[in-house]
Amino acid sequence: MADEDYDINDLKRRMQGALSVFKNDLAGLRTGRASASLLDPIVVAAYGSTMPLNQVATVSVPEPRMLSVQVWDKGMVHAVDKAIRESNLGLNPIIEGTLLRLPIPELNTERRKELVKIAHKYVEATKVAIRHVRRDGLDELKDLEKEGLISEDSLRVYSDRVQKITDESIAEADRMLAAKEQEIMQV
Repeated sequence: MADEDYDINDLKRRMQGALSVFKNDLAGLRTGRASASLLDPIVVAAYGSTMPLNQVATVSVPEPRMLSVQVWDKGMVHAVDKAIRESNLGLNPIIEGTLLRLPIPELNTERRKELVKIAHKYVEATKVAIRHVRRDGLDELKDLEKEGLISEDSLRVYSDRVQKITDESIAEADRMLAAKEQEIMQV
């Protein structure tokens, strides 16, 4: 038997990758407090391509309800302004030369519920990604069994492990969502 042909750690790594993307998406959701990571998902049309905001400017938090974005190239100020306005974060930059000030408004109940819905969309996309990894793993196991590289019993054991890892990853995504939801709804 060549049970070593199947690498369950690769599935774990891929599922953790999906959770990592989800975590980054959640960090981009506003909770009423200023955080530099709030602007991480924003990409700017710069120099003929798109690049992350942090590659064209420095983001800092001078006050609890204010972000400041220091753009390095004066010609990029309007592109950064446009990217922030179109980011669906509800922020309106105030331009002062190459510095953009972003006051963080209080979240009203309607906007909080909207952010929770966005978080639910993110978690659903994450769960789909995790399930795709599970499907790939199970398909690989079936192929190994067809080729005679693993036994039927090994197939069942590995399938159970894949399902357990999948369940754990989905539970972790749900925990992350619940924490973010509580953070968003906190007044």
